[in-house]
Amino acid sequence: MSRAIVVSGIRSTGNLHLGNYFGAIQNYVVMQEEQECYFFVADYHSLTTHPDPKSLKANVFRVVAENIAAGLDPDKVALYAQSDIPEIPELYLMLNMMAYKGELEKVPTFKDKVRQQPDNVNAGLLTYPVLMAADILIHKAVKVPVGKDQEQHLEMARNFAQRFNTRYGELFPEPHVYRSNHETLKILSLDGNGKMSKSENEAATIYLCDDDATIRKKIMKAKTDAGPQEPNSVMPDYIQNLFVLLNATATPEIAAHYLAAYNNCNIRYGDLKKQLAEDLANFIRPIREQATELQQDEQSIRRILKTGAEKARDSASKTIVEARKLIGINYY
Repeated sequence: MSRAIVVSGIRSTGNLHLGNYFGAIQNYVVMQEEQECYFFVADYHSLTTHPDPKSLKANVFRVVAENIAAGLDPDKVALYAQSDIPEIPELYLMLNMMAYKGELEKVPTFKDKVRQQPDNVNAGLLTYPVLMAADILIHKAVKVPVGKDQEQHLEMARNFAQRFNTRYGELFPEPHVYRSNHETLKILSLDGNGKMSKSENEAATIYLCDDDATIRKKIMKAKTDAGPQEPNSVMPDYIQNLFVLLNATATPEIAAHYLAAYNNCNIRYGDLKKQLAEDLANFIRPIREQATELQQDEQSIRRILKTGAEKARDSASKTIVEARKLIGINYY
């Protein structure tokens, strides 16, 4: 039985955090056993914000190391850098000919970027959805694990696939949002303001590279309140977030103990935080240590990226040959 093709990108900016782990990487680990997976580090996408060239390689290597330490197996997936696949920008160019200025300007994420960086509204920001479509369509992916904020981009990828197929002939299947059967946890910022972030509000985000002392400090400062006033009260989202993390990292008995204490109105948040801090430290420590060890072995990461690029190019080159032939760009 053939396995469905899955594609997902990982931005090479910022440090990976618990939200990335429980919201994406944990599912990647499940997918790699069930699907044909292409996971790439989106270094071309990061160029829209003009990263420091001196830190770009280190960022890419760190992201690769952290994903492997968190459970991705480079023998089971194609794990590669976007920029190592020249067929991606070639398909990006082709798809740009079928993308229209008006539809690109209406994309909410583009509007957000214009507000955030009004002095750097470059063409890459405008055509970000086109490059994302090329990332996906180059492997003829049918399943794409994306968050709610990326669903419109995926809809545009379907539109570009349809336009190409209508104009030149059938080539691309239509990609759709993929939700693994494995539970995806939404992890909030520890101060209750939105989700954990790779680049913002660092004091309220638990990173996979945080040491034990940093984890304890952040958890002890997490937002709480005076506690429930009535038995079995509905939890505020910032309290529920602490229990989500506890359920994900503690033993069932410990999690049940604190839930009962909350429901019985005798919860001691200080004790809960101490317990959670230790469980999180124990959970993150092996990931951090393996990622650190991998980052110190650049030759291994280079080999992993090279092998991943070879797997990805084997797929991508076939697609480009077919696309060129359908368009008529095949002169010899």
